[in-house]
Amino acid sequence: MNPLKAIAGVVMAVTGSAHAIEQPKFTVLKTTEVFEIRKYEPYVVAEVVVAGPATEAGNQAFPILAGYIFGKNKGERKFDMTAPVTQTAVSVPVKLEMTAPVTQTLSAEGFLVQFMMPGAYTLATLPEPLDARVKLREIPEQTVAVIKYSGTWSQTNYDEHLGMLKNALSQASIATQGEPVYSRYNAPFTPWFLRTNEIWFRVK
Repeated sequence: MNPLKAIAGVVMAVTGSAHAIEQPKFTVLKTTEVFEIRKYEPYVVAEVVVAGPATEAGNQAFPILAGYIFGKNKGERKFDMTAPVTQTAVSVPVKLEMTAPVTQTLSAEGFLVQFMMPGAYTLATLPEPLDARVKLREIPEQTVAVIKYSGTWSQTNYDEHLGMLKNALSQASIATQGEPVYSRYNAPFTPWFLRTNEIWFRVK
């Protein structure tokens, strides 16, 4: 399949109603004016780490992960698109070759981008990716604090709502762990006022 047609197909799928696309199953434990606490059931993801920056991580990861779900796997199996597409900052090792035989390994910021796999599949039944950059992993049951908002995918919009979430969680004395997870539910050409965006924080 032509890669551009494949990516276009994914984008068309994401453009539809978020309710028509499979999402991870969760139970709402608490709701406030700013955030809600959700308990997510385990689910499996296809993921890739890209260099970024944050504003470009999704664009870098999308064709790699879309390749997997459109048949770039052993068995050439194809999968329906799910939502959301998540993005998290991670540290990645960078190996620098110094004067032989000394080497030095440092860490640089990268971004982990994930597609949820359809719930009918498990790690055991998913085909192996042909692209070594794509990894399959099960996300265990987790409880997260979530702020939902609409609008553009700009860093300013993200930072504003991340600050609101952190402040509200602090006031509620709710401790979190790990990096925030940026979750997007729509295609890039969805009008900004119709987009659904979320930021998740794991709750301790």
